[in-house]
Amino acid sequence: MTTNTTTANAITTTDARTARLNFATTAPKVYRAVIGFDAAAREGLDPTLVELVQIRASLLNNCAYCLHMHTNDARKAGESEDRLHMVAVWREARHFFTAREQAALALTEAVTLVSDAGVPDDVYAEAAAHFDEEELAHVLALILTINTWNRLALSTGKVAGTDERG
Repeated sequence: MTTNTTTANAITTTDARTARLNFATTAPKVYRAVIGFDAAAREGLDPTLVELVQIRASLLNNCAYCLHMHTNDARKAGESEDRLHMVAVWREARHFFTAREQAALALTEAVTLVSDAGVPDDVYAEAAAHFDEEELAHVLALILTINTWNRLALSTGKVAGTDERG
């Protein structure tokens, strides 16, 4: 049996991909706008729900940087390891999640994979049954922001384990 001794602290620049632009410093106005959008989207939402949505979208988008960041944030917020492990297969492990969380996860999938089948009416209706209009607007905005962050991280070559939020 081999033991993986690599830790987040052991990541070096040699592990990183070819250097790409630093979006935050190259387009600071745009970057601050995305931060503002993200902050506004989160307002009034349960922090656990926020992290579940961000984790699910990051999984679907194969964004290791954001997945690492948001699973750590979820742990810090008190999320259980069991639930974190089940986010990827939540449909087969529904008993780990409330009906409200399941509706948000389904909506996250539909919006993240919108080019596959749009956002089906039944998925939207289920989410609308669990969130009032303002909450639903915030959940949608949250899904949009995490998809934006995923695309920024992937296109600029962010490396998992190097949380740059400071």
